[in-house]
Amino acid sequence: MRSRGLMILAGLLAVALLAAGGLWYAQSRGVKGSPEEVSRDYFRAWRLGSLDRMAKLAADPPLDFAGQHRALSRGLSVTSISLTPGPVVADGKDRAHLGYEVRRNLSGRGVWSYRSTLRLGVVDRRWKVLWTPDALYPGLRGAATWRLTEAKAPATAFVDRAGKPLVEGGTLEPYVAELAERFGGDEDDDPGWAVELQYPGEPAQRVKVFGGRAGKKIRTTVDARWQKAAEHAVGAASTPAAVVAIRPSTGEILAVADRLGGRNAFLGRYPPGSTFKVVTAAGLLSDGMSPSSGVDCPATVVTAQRTVRNHDGSSLGRTALRGAFAQSCNTTFARLAVERLHAAKMTAAAHSFGFNGPITPGVGAARGGFPQPGGDAELAEAAFGQGRVEASPLMMAVVAAAVADGTWRSPRMVDAALIREVGDPVQKAHPVPGAAALRTMMRAVVTEGTAARAGLPGGTAGKTGSAEIGGGASHAWFIGYRGDLAFAVFVAGGDSGPTVAAPLAARFLRAHR
Repeated sequence: MRSRGLMILAGLLAVALLAAGGLWYAQSRGVKGSPEEVSRDYFRAWRLGSLDRMAKLAADPPLDFAGQHRALSRGLSVTSISLTPGPVVADGKDRAHLGYEVRRNLSGRGVWSYRSTLRLGVVDRRWKVLWTPDALYPGLRGAATWRLTEAKAPATAFVDRAGKPLVEGGTLEPYVAELAERFGGDEDDDPGWAVELQYPGEPAQRVKVFGGRAGKKIRTTVDARWQKAAEHAVGAASTPAAVVAIRPSTGEILAVADRLGGRNAFLGRYPPGSTFKVVTAAGLLSDGMSPSSGVDCPATVVTAQRTVRNHDGSSLGRTALRGAFAQSCNTTFARLAVERLHAAKMTAAAHSFGFNGPITPGVGAARGGFPQPGGDAELAEAAFGQGRVEASPLMMAVVAAAVADGTWRSPRMVDAALIREVGDPVQKAHPVPGAAALRTMMRAVVTEGTAARAGLPGGTAGKTGSAEIGGGASHAWFIGYRGDLAFAVFVAGGDSGPTVAAPLAARFLRAHR
């Protein structure tokens, strides 16, 4: 008994020492509070409607912090709110996040529920809420007008690819709302209600519809498990992000998680950065080069009176095209585009991947933009996805899918026949140049290149991108594929494709279960 008592005492002493050690560590850093305490106080204040207390817990709340919350509550006639926070997840020593569900009763006209993310961090040696409008509603960009308007609800239910109801409360809802507007068929006589969001100077967008009796069902291409994995990934991003996933063999869109606001995973126009080197490489392969062709990768090159630098200032010297692609040498691709491709061949390569052509997934989507280069200086910039080149996350997911399958296919969220019925042209599938060689090069990016340390699961291939947007800021990209799944990960203002977007892609792929 004495021996057992000593063991218990020793165990308690060990726990006490560990606790003391943890306290000493926290005090030695001089950090006050904890993410658990701050999030608990924040949600308690939110439940009580104490907007001033919420603002005090935030690191740098905007002047209209309370105004943005009141605009939503008053515009939608919210009578009660329920908040269900999840566990706090550490993102390093001084960053954390937690997902939560919010349910709002809209004057008895419906209960609007969705999931969002609260981000926390150490600011001035104290744990704070890192508040953005996205914490109020996923993808919210700033001050907006909210309305609850009467609307005849379409007598149609949209289900996932397995025929099951789409999970409510995620960032997919605005896309489903547009599908309902376009393919909902006859309206039910039973009136419904619509939640509408409108930014200054922009048209209103419908984000949720309540009421009405659902009659027929329309099957979408959404895969519930991939959608859940995509939502999990963007919820962990520190800035607005999007994930779009496609089945390369069919063009079916399996998942859309969009915290960019305004359906910008489809409608946004962003410089694709070095992910566009997939297209440039396809042009070079069509021009007779191979992955083993010798090329130069200096840290800096002057071509067409344009100084081009590698993103991190690195230099490989003499290497193979495969190595320059894997290490994302801007200097290599800028010089080769000017010396070998010229504007015509570069434009042809872009067209083969769908740039400048219509893209009709069943909801609104922006074309990928590749304007004819006005000279060699513009061509050099375009070769690594800068200048006037623009693409949405959907567009770059299509690029990855085309490489994976060897065939470019129009992406779609519903059956192609439905898309044709509403008058949208569905582009014919066609082969893309150099797909087999591109697969070898994209695999090298993950095994030995810029994404080698991202934790991507085996069998993944892809391309990183860090697209400069001025003021020293960059968007972070990673596009890729694994088996019959292609995807694009985009993090607005995320800075680095290799260190931000590629690990987010790994989180997405590993969350699928």
